[in-house]
Amino acid sequence: MKTKLYYESAYLTHFEAKVIKKDTDERGTYLVLDQTVFYPTGGGQPCDRGQLDDVEITLVEEVEGEIRHYVQSPLLETGQTVHGQIDWSRRFDHMQQHAGQHILSAAFAELFGYQTVGFHLGTEEVTIDLEIPQLTIDEAEKVVHYANEIIQENRVIEARWVSEEEANRYPLRKALSVKGDIRLVIIPDFDYNGCGGTHPKQTLEVQGLSITGWEKQRNNIRISFLCGNRVFKQFARHNQILQKLSQTLNAQYIKLPEKATSLIVKQKEADKELEQIKSELLKYEAAELLNSCEVVSNQSRLFKRFKNRSIKELQQLAKDVVEENDQAVVFFVSETAEKTQLVMAVGKAVNSVQANMMMKKVLPYLDGRGGGNQHFAQGGGNKGADVESLFELVRELF
Repeated sequence: MKTKLYYESAYLTHFEAKVIKKDTDERGTYLVLDQTVFYPTGGGQPCDRGQLDDVEITLVEEVEGEIRHYVQSPLLETGQTVHGQIDWSRRFDHMQQHAGQHILSAAFAELFGYQTVGFHLGTEEVTIDLEIPQLTIDEAEKVVHYANEIIQENRVIEARWVSEEEANRYPLRKALSVKGDIRLVIIPDFDYNGCGGTHPKQTLEVQGLSITGWEKQRNNIRISFLCGNRVFKQFARHNQILQKLSQTLNAQYIKLPEKATSLIVKQKEADKELEQIKSELLKYEAAELLNSCEVVSNQSRLFKRFKNRSIKELQQLAKDVVEENDQAVVFFVSETAEKTQLVMAVGKAVNSVQANMMMKKVLPYLDGRGGGNQHFAQGGGNKGADVESLFELVRELF
């Protein structure tokens, strides 16, 4: 016996039915009823949730022609009469979003000829995929304005069962994906579309529609939007954020962009000034380090280990040393919790040492990788290296 699904009962939240089958599959234990108003997942719309007696329904799917109600507790049995209750807030939210999708897709089609080729109704946002390579802000604004006009006109949303032949007499927005009896969802003189989802009776119940953004998705444009109560929730969230920002930045919300831009400019200037100060400090540090060089055959050799020093600072410090003394050879090691990093710099007056060749010989002891040129090289490898042994190795290579 196949389940009878009441497609026209979008507003029906309570019903009685008999359990005609109880079984399990890979999703868990499920019940099949002789009749139900639970909408199963399909057509881009998630399923209804609710209860059968006191048992929670976690998932509803149509499998092999039967509507399976998956339950958390296997208390109900075959032959038992149960009372079903739909989670109305979830149902009505889906009704608003799905009807809003019809209106939005029809508006894109009517204004610009853009066709919808994908639809997904999520818990946070709804998306449609348009078969176009790009979308402009002006087009989006015009579509939203038109869609909300349709909503505010409180047009009828009618669900009608017709034959395939009858369906093809209507100006369908897209080709039918099923045969036999067809369920059309109709907004007269605006949209005609084959659909099995739940919808309100009037467009005004959608309340309002807002596009929240769009992005490139393969060869299409994916539009994100909200309808109904989700729009109001988003407005409330955004209002709270604006109030907090206004307090934090000490500016009226209408002046927040100007205030934020000013702060960003000041921060960039401060960062630039800080970098200049750091650069000057590194030059002083380089000059100080030169006093501790080992001098061998008129060559100044500097070996230094650091803890948690950034590689960027070490690079600049090494370059500052060899710029100050073109007969210097620098070998720096920085030890961090993750790795050991090496920097080598060779002054321009030194011809007997090539930084990249020296680094190539040292890195195998760290199981590391790196590279560079004759005067500068860097690399990194395993943490916990014996730094003093590395220094001795480099001295031997010299």
